[in-house]
Amino acid sequence: MGKRIIARARGKGGPRYRAPSHRYAGRVEYNVSRDNSFGLIVDIIHDPGRNAPLAVVEFPDKSKKFHIAPEGVKVGDVISYWSGFDTGSVVPLSGLSEGTKVFCIETYPGSGPKICRSSGSFATVMGKTQDRVKIMFSSGKIKEMDEKCMVTIGVPAGGGRKEKPWMKAGKFYHAMKARNKLFPRTQGVAMNPVDHPFGGKTGPGGPKGVSRNAPPGRKVGSIAARRFGIRKK
Repeated sequence: MGKRIIARARGKGGPRYRAPSHRYAGRVEYNVSRDNSFGLIVDIIHDPGRNAPLAVVEFPDKSKKFHIAPEGVKVGDVISYWSGFDTGSVVPLSGLSEGTKVFCIETYPGSGPKICRSSGSFATVMGKTQDRVKIMFSSGKIKEMDEKCMVTIGVPAGGGRKEKPWMKAGKFYHAMKARNKLFPRTQGVAMNPVDHPFGGKTGPGGPKGVSRNAPPGRKVGSIAARRFGIRKK
């Protein structure tokens, strides 16, 4: 039978693969109350579960929320809600002009920040059509969003962080350990046949498909191929 490969074991979940969420700072969310038109940045912290710093924003009703910290903000700055064009302001897409860089974009009104939350990632407002707003991501993909979706103006702090190489394997190990990722990770061809389909001296050869006559349970995620291997002339 063999053993479950790492990808399959991770999909099932378990203590070895479960992210240590009890060590994370908390959720990033917007303050949806219309009574709070601004917030004060009282602290900027590091969250082990993210690659961008978090800004702790305090509102007039004494509630606190975590925001992804944009580039250029500092402790003591004021974040505007519903209006304003300063860096860090949280506004609907309908109030932005073309060429504005935004992040922490809602997928639908009230969903909370979902898109462009990692350090250095952002989208650009392209134009408006009726009640929809076109935005372009750094990949070049253009998407139409509801004009009521809330976004944050600016770019998440920490851009260029990945350009610095890992000088020591131990540093990379501790970075992966913070999110419970396995490191070092063994390649499949270096394993034994019992541990991985690519294991053994024969290499990653052999068919990877399933028979057309196989029961449905064996066909999950696979389509019976017409043939295998390199076509011979």
